[in-house]
Amino acid sequence: MGFFGKLFGKKEKESLEEGLQKTKENFFSRVTKAIAGKSTVDAEILDELEEALITADVGLDTTVKIIERIEERVAKDKYLNTAALNVILQEEMEGVLADTPDDNNYGFDSELKAKPFVILVVGVNGVGKTTTIGKLAHNFKKGGKSVLLGAADTFRAAAVDQLTIWSERVGVPIVKKEMGSDPASVAFDTVNSGVSKGVDVILIDTAGRLHNKAHLMDELSKIKRVIQKVIPDAPHEVMLVLDGSTGQNALEQAKHFTAATEVTALTITKLDGTAKGGVVLSIANHFKIPVKFIGVGEKMEDLLVFDKHEFVDSLFSLNQSKKEV
Repeated sequence: MGFFGKLFGKKEKESLEEGLQKTKENFFSRVTKAIAGKSTVDAEILDELEEALITADVGLDTTVKIIERIEERVAKDKYLNTAALNVILQEEMEGVLADTPDDNNYGFDSELKAKPFVILVVGVNGVGKTTTIGKLAHNFKKGGKSVLLGAADTFRAAAVDQLTIWSERVGVPIVKKEMGSDPASVAFDTVNSGVSKGVDVILIDTAGRLHNKAHLMDELSKIKRVIQKVIPDAPHEVMLVLDGSTGQNALEQAKHFTAATEVTALTITKLDGTAKGGVVLSIANHFKIPVKFIGVGEKMEDLLVFDKHEFVDSLFSLNQSKKEV
């Protein structure tokens, strides 16, 4: 069941499958069409699969990688039938995600490697960054952890206000200053407060500007330096939030942020509103950065810890349910 453990129960599985419904419908209508009436896997089927993957926004490079792996397996067995193709496709899609190293898996109720565990959250405005922080706070608190928020996106008053609303909604404290304050000073005060209060998790919001990459790099570097004055090995995670509904545009955002700072984890949001959920594979394959959380709905519980097996399995569940009808 992957590293979800008890976190990934029936309720989480249902949220995942419901959230990926649009992607499943789009993807499997094409897969079903590709193999209809065929007895063996041939070049035509592989071309149809390639189109299905690209349409789901898996991306060209990642799609080619998956198709080439399938071709290698088909070549070993000339009479491979289409009944086995779904299993092979599922295994190879999961294999792409397995290529992404991740030696720091954690769930909302699992033991973290540090206390406080500091997560610096980055991402452009509009991707659901602040909302994701609020959902993370809720789920970590639900998992038995104490949480502190830091409103270091002082460039926009709306960002501070929105995070304040989330702190009240979730019932966790927040450290904030007036608009235009030095973001690094907010981060410093947040970490200092977190250490003195003995909190488990610190979530620090940052500005989402991309118009000046050098400025973004300088700002994030300064935030890291002041945090390390309090906790030398922090931040323990630099989490980039991406909007999955933007498809390959999310890939471009990731390129900008990974060029500006070291990103150690990804959260991909809004997968419930798109048929392009395959972008998760594209992003993971391209950057080799682990996806830690995905957003599959508006409810606070719809931010799920990511598991590659459960994610790919849910993409294929629509096809299985149709067979059962």
